[in-house]
Amino acid sequence: MERPADLAAAIDAAAGTLIAVLDSAAARHQVPPTQLRVLTLLTSRPETNVNALAELLDVVPSSASRLCDRLEATGLLRRMADPRDRREVRLVPTPAALTLLGELAERRQRAVQAVLDRMPARMQHDLLLSLVAFGHAAAQSVPEQPTDSAVQTA
Repeated sequence: MERPADLAAAIDAAAGTLIAVLDSAAARHQVPPTQLRVLTLLTSRPETNVNALAELLDVVPSSASRLCDRLEATGLLRRMADPRDRREVRLVPTPAALTLLGELAERRQRAVQAVLDRMPARMQHDLLLSLVAFGHAAAQSVPEQPTDSAVQTA
């Protein structure tokens, strides 16, 4: 079977639409996308300090620190001394932040499921097989990165 010439364009368009669906599910939260991104990063990287966060966000440390100040003020982040080196301060999402991220993930999954429910079962199955194959092929051509679903849409 030959690959349609517009397959890459169709995938790009579908990705854009998927991002819109995911963003719509996240829009109900009062937390800005950048702050959600920070919380997601910190959840997957428990050893992160302000300097490391600044690198991940590609911002200067003072900007990352101000962002952490805002998250701390809303009760979504705590700064804690590293037990191995008390001079280091780790950034730790609070239980409220973890609840928020869990709710966001559930909303996003429900939004995607609503789209899938409008597709015939056979198309859903074919999509699953195609996405798994695409994911494997893409993983071989992209440097290894942690999976952060919120990061991708923030």
